[in-house]
This record gives sequence, structure tokens and C-alpha cells, in this order.
Amino acid sequence: MNNFSHINNKGEANMVDITSKKNSKRKSSAQGFIVVSKETLKSIETDNLEKGDLFNTARIAGILAAKKTSELIPLCHPLSISKIDINFNIKDNGIEVITSVSIEGKTGVEMEALTATSIACLTIYDMIKSIDKESEITSIRLISKSGGKSGNWKRKQSY
Repeated sequence: MNNFSHINNKGEANMVDITSKKNSKRKSSAQGFIVVSKETLKSIETDNLEKGDLFNTARIAGILAAKKTSELIPLCHPLSISKIDINFNIKDNGIEVITSVSIEGKTGVEMEALTATSIACLTIYDMIKSIDKESEITSIRLISKSGGKSGNWKRKQSY
């Protein structure tokens, strides 16, 4: 007998059976950061990018990614997500992306929040790569979760 939730007794990968779990309100938040140059920040702040509206494009990409998480990560359950919020904070050296995903369901939405954050960061990278080849995506991580059997958790440190 193994102790891995995604591996059966034969050593084969399988999706966890959540049939007997109770629905509960669940929320997960993730953050990521993309380091950019001062010149790139100026172009972003003045909405002067060749590829168009950076934040709305990244927000839509992140929302779509959260909804497709089970298609991207093999053993994730397909979920009926209730709410996805993606926000951007311009900092001195780049852009912070904060994503929150909510559901009333039998399993958490940590992977959906992390996937949305990752794809929003990648979209920003794609939209600025022609003007800032030194940009760098860093520190994609879960910052909080609530609900479910394991209860609430919050990261002790932020950036």
C-alpha cells in the first residue's frame, strides 16, 4: 500500500476519488511577479505598447487558463469555478500579479489560482518581449487557501 494520493496500489497514476467529499466554500490565492525595466514600466503605465492593452489581455488569458487547468495538469479535476479575480500592482521593478479563485465544491482551487497567475505572467512577458528581453518571471506561489478538510492556510511572508 502506498501513501500517495495520485498513485494506486499498482503504482499507476490515477485521479483521486472525491465522490464522498462534502461540498464547501473554497478559495485560493496565488501571486507571481514579472521583473521589467524602468522603460518598460513607463510604456505600460502610459498604455504605449505595440501589442495593445496589457492588463486586460493578461487578465483574460489568466481567467481562460484557470478554467482549463484540468486540461493542462493531468490529474486535476475539472471544476465549475464560481469566481476568478486577477489584479495587477505596478511596483518599482515590475508587476505583481495576484489571482483569487473561488468555488463551492469537493476539491480546492490552488492549481487553478497558480495556473491563472502563471499564464497571466506569461502573457505579460509575451506582450513586452519585443521591448524588454531582460524581463523575468519570478516567485509564482500560493499565498492562501480556505475551505476543505485541511482548513485555512496563509503564507507568512509576501514579497
